[in-house]
Amino acid sequence: MERYRNSSGTSGVNSFEIGGDYIRVKFTGTSKTYTYSHQKAGSRHVENMKSLARKGSGLNAYINQHVRNLND
Repeated sequence: MERYRNSSGTSGVNSFEIGGDYIRVKFTGTSKTYTYSHQKAGSRHVENMKSLARKGSGLNAYINQHVRNLND
């Protein structure tokens, strides 16, 4: 997994892994990894999350607002 840059310094995201049709996210303070797939969360959301993860900003807020309960 790649460490999340966390530009704001306040994100709950610790690290992420990007695949062809998914993104895996690990949050600070937990050992569990959450997988968001095109099938479950939708391709638009997953691609937006990939972009935010690479940017290092906004991923935690996006997850909370759009896909919180759509993980595999």
